[in-house]
Amino acid sequence: MLEKRQNKSSMSFRVKTRNLLSIIIILIGASSFSQVSSTVDTTQIKIGEEIIYTIQVEADSSDLVLFPEGQTFSPLEVIESYKIDTTRLEDKIQLIKKYGLTQFDSGSYTIPTQRIVINNNPFNTDSLRIEVANVVVDTLQQKMYHIKPAFDVADPLFDYKNLLFILLGLLFLLGIALYFRRKKKRKEAEQILPPYEEALEALKELDSSHFLKNDNSKKYYSALTEIIKRYLHREVDDSALESTSNELIERLILHRDAGNFEFDKDTIKKLESIFKRADLIKFAKMREQEGQAKVDRSVVEEIINETKEIIPEPTEEELLQNELYLEELRKKQLIKKRIKIVLGVFVSFIIAGAVFGAIKGFDELKDKTIGNEVRSLSEGRWIKSEYGTPLVIIETPKVLVRTATDSLITRNPLIKETHAFTYGGLQDKLLVKVSTLQFKQEQEIDLDKALDAALTILESAGAKNLVVKRDDFETEKGIKGVKAYGDFQVQISEKKVLKQKSKYELLIFAQGNGLQKVLVVYQDDGKYSEAIKDRIISSIELEVTEQKKKDEQ
Repeated sequence: MLEKRQNKSSMSFRVKTRNLLSIIIILIGASSFSQVSSTVDTTQIKIGEEIIYTIQVEADSSDLVLFPEGQTFSPLEVIESYKIDTTRLEDKIQLIKKYGLTQFDSGSYTIPTQRIVINNNPFNTDSLRIEVANVVVDTLQQKMYHIKPAFDVADPLFDYKNLLFILLGLLFLLGIALYFRRKKKRKEAEQILPPYEEALEALKELDSSHFLKNDNSKKYYSALTEIIKRYLHREVDDSALESTSNELIERLILHRDAGNFEFDKDTIKKLESIFKRADLIKFAKMREQEGQAKVDRSVVEEIINETKEIIPEPTEEELLQNELYLEELRKKQLIKKRIKIVLGVFVSFIIAGAVFGAIKGFDELKDKTIGNEVRSLSEGRWIKSEYGTPLVIIETPKVLVRTATDSLITRNPLIKETHAFTYGGLQDKLLVKVSTLQFKQEQEIDLDKALDAALTILESAGAKNLVVKRDDFETEKGIKGVKAYGDFQVQISEKKVLKQKSKYELLIFAQGNGLQKVLVVYQDDGKYSEAIKDRIISSIELEVTEQKKKDEQ
């Protein structure tokens, strides 16, 4: 008996101890949870009004508390971050941090949870829903004016002056290019000439020069010695151009003594005399005697003729090498010619593009050359078709393709049938989706809840930082619905979100026992995408059910 009593008392003590520990843990958890709270002074504002968002923290005086900084309240904007207000409560302190928030677009917004760090331990606040309303205009006090009639605006005059300057600049550049091209061709033609013909042609050009008339003997003798040296370089000694006058005479004597060329002694002496006279005129500024320059020019021509006669005939091997050289030269010239043709065509396209851009606009030029997917959708052939049950009649740039619906929806015992039709995706330039749902029995459908569910599905598909504005909508046949519109960023992976925002417009309709949804998502290009969206939305026609007809009657 004593042992049983001891066991009972031991068990009772354990139970009490366990309960006490549980209560302590709950109290500790409750105290930790209750030390951070957040409130707003109002949940309904007009555009541009300020919301005071307050975070209150109770902590020990030795605790390190970090409040959120920066634009962590998106989609609302922080217009002011107030100083922290500190109040002492016995052995604890109370920290109050206020933020001034606002939004400049009407709609329903959610202030996201904010993270407060206390001694490296994070604490999150609750998210709060805010309604931003439009500013109501008092039409009784505000003067009203008649709508001004439309009038035609004349097309802006084409700036021919700018086009003229562009064309003149292009023609100037083309003229410079042609000048250098001709100059280069002339040099190439000179190189192609055989050495003897090249030397005689150079002497003729020297005769037509005005060096002697302008008393410029230095340039005359420089050109004359250059002609004879170049000829000897190509026919006799391949180092003649780099040699001085004395070095060249010595090399010619060596060629004669070696039996390579049968130079006459008088020919070498005449050439040496001309070189010495030329050096004195070029470097010592000696004046040449009257008529001496023409005599020396005749002597140079005689030396060229005599040298040509003593040069041995080329062998078959040399002729073959010469033919190969000429063939290689012909191929190079052909390649250069093709390159010039390509460059000419390219320049012509540039000029044509500049003229077209100046007349039609460079955006038009870009669309015509590179292409514009959104413009192609806008200006292409549109298709008007019927989708789902109850019917949704809509006009789109492309035919919508039937897609699979969520299995959770199809398994619902209340749903009779569901359909979905789509073109494009969230990451594309345009997404159009039409979906319909029909219940087995007539249901009372809350359109606002249906819209919230549709927005949740959109977020789960990858729409992040969703900005939602709500409004009523009515078709031309009087079928009423609700509309949500705004923008979001597309999440393409766990860590990557597209910077460019996509705009959307979501419409929900309910008729009898059916639900109809139209979603349009597009990337705004500032020109065509908004017009595509407006055309799609304005084309929506819905099947009028029998119940709707009875209500109208």
